[in-house]
Amino acid sequence: MMCGIAGQAGRDDVDPGPVRSMLTALAHRGPDGTGLHVGPGVALGMRRLAIIDVAGGAQPVFSEDGDVVAVLNGELYNYRRLRRDLITRGHRLTGDGDSECLVHLYEEYGDDLVDHLHGMFAFAIWDARAGRLLLGRDRVGKKPLFWRLLPDGLQFASEVKAFLVDPGFPRTVDPAAVHGYLACAYVPGSGSIWQGVRRLAPGTVLSWSAGTVTSRRYHRPAYTPVVTGSLDEAAAELRERLVEATRLRLAGERPIGVLLSGGVDSSAVLAATARLVPGPVPTFTIGFDDAASDERRFARAAARHYGADHHEWVLQPDVVPLLAGLTEQFDEPFADSSAIATFYLARMASRHVTVALNGDGGDECFGGYDRYRLLAGAGRLAPAGPLGPPLVRAGTALAASAGGHRLRRAGRVLALAGRRPVDRYAALMTVFEPGRLAGLYTGEFARLVEGVDPMRHLRSAWDDGAGRSMIDRLLTVDQRTYLAGDLLPKMDLATMAHGLEARSPFLDQDLMAWAARLPARFKLGGGMSKRVLKHAVREWLPAGLIDRPKAGFGVPMDDWLRTGLRPLAWDLLTSATARQRGIFRPEAVRRLLSELDAGHRHGRRIWALMQLESWYRRFADQSPQLIARTGERQCSP
Repeated sequence: MMCGIAGQAGRDDVDPGPVRSMLTALAHRGPDGTGLHVGPGVALGMRRLAIIDVAGGAQPVFSEDGDVVAVLNGELYNYRRLRRDLITRGHRLTGDGDSECLVHLYEEYGDDLVDHLHGMFAFAIWDARAGRLLLGRDRVGKKPLFWRLLPDGLQFASEVKAFLVDPGFPRTVDPAAVHGYLACAYVPGSGSIWQGVRRLAPGTVLSWSAGTVTSRRYHRPAYTPVVTGSLDEAAAELRERLVEATRLRLAGERPIGVLLSGGVDSSAVLAATARLVPGPVPTFTIGFDDAASDERRFARAAARHYGADHHEWVLQPDVVPLLAGLTEQFDEPFADSSAIATFYLARMASRHVTVALNGDGGDECFGGYDRYRLLAGAGRLAPAGPLGPPLVRAGTALAASAGGHRLRRAGRVLALAGRRPVDRYAALMTVFEPGRLAGLYTGEFARLVEGVDPMRHLRSAWDDGAGRSMIDRLLTVDQRTYLAGDLLPKMDLATMAHGLEARSPFLDQDLMAWAARLPARFKLGGGMSKRVLKHAVREWLPAGLIDRPKAGFGVPMDDWLRTGLRPLAWDLLTSATARQRGIFRPEAVRRLLSELDAGHRHGRRIWALMQLESWYRRFADQSPQLIARTGERQCSP
């Protein structure tokens, strides 16, 4: 079941009042009910969005003797098999849902229970006999979980905003997190925007007992043994695996639909769903008046091909100033502009269904991004070395020239070729490159982040992929950074804002494990990205959906910021409030805005500054009482 979880453990009795307030702040994640357990040394709670075992399925859940208590956010897709196995081993289960499995699995396997879970999840388990709290998160990071140490205990929650309702919470913004956000468009790594609040890494368990915290990473992708056989054989197996992953995600008692972007991945999910569901599948897509950004015709073609019950909505720039709900949900600064489309797509879908399948993960499993081919081309052109700096300068100048697309692309390849491989990747993923940030910051803020590498998390992931093919190394980095830090939080927060559960068949752990072991040439080969996936779905989808250039789901931000959003941008970023924060030099911000007006492509950068200022006003400048009241209001009809 989808929900929000929160709790606190301590050496002494825990006051349940703060946990109740935290649950109020998470009310939007679970409009169907609430549950709270208070016992010696612990308070555990949840807000419920009922999908499986709607009539039952209440949380927290307990072991037979009541000494083990758990709350779960997510879905365990193998829960029926788990229940059968546990009953065979002598456990008594009283409900018919998935969350009850946790306490019995903990009794049976201890911390290794995570090895038996197939699904998306974040959980907390309290062992009263040991005075021990165990937190766990799924392998890829579908469901979020944050935690912070207290003088005499530990507190956790599904979203950062839940901590802010505590009047005693020290609201100290971490300058390094701001620095990382401006580089990545999201707060990277295992920290958060607030000092003292950390996110549990994907594939990790953490325990607290008597003031001692330990953590263990329980999952690392395996790339051997390599899958053997032909491309045709791999494509056939991929079709079977995708259908099975989709079948698992159809479990539940609530209406299910598909979010369509118009790309191969979401269209393939629709194709798999149509093979399993009788009758028309509800589908949903967002479009734009800007023809270059609008993908509706492709989503419409996929929907028509399968006789779907299709729904569309056109997003206009004049709706974005009303995005109080977007800022409210993304309780850390978040500047991926596709969140706007995802937020409104989720709102539209939630009016018709409670569960929405999507195509997240297809690019990160099978090599779908254009940057993979760009990096491969840069690597063939020239290695970094003595020629590196001149190549970077020449390529940067060419990429910034007024020439056509091919000339600018050639410049990008030249500029990348002059860097080390990890720096090539970092350059492609950066919103504000280091030199531009240095000119943007005030002297005081620059001193606060001196020596901080905003791409440290990326370099760590790069090192973790050592010894693999270049494409597999890039996929490893994307899965651990961009997917876990940007795409999955975006989908989780946008959908949960509207009481909608998102499920991603391509992120099925068995499918991902198999994809990791595919030969590199099946992912990027013959001049084609996602080679095996495209080969697999040719018999499922119209050719026009497969053989077209890769497109993202972002909004036409440069055009919007020159037209409908221009007054908002200037008002936010040149206001006295923004200037007094002391982060950016006012003249540098005005220069960026003026250059955008003159035609420079600064849309991503200015949107990142706008989102940061909006976040400060909503969370750093507001009282905890207001945040709590807003959370309660979001849950009301």
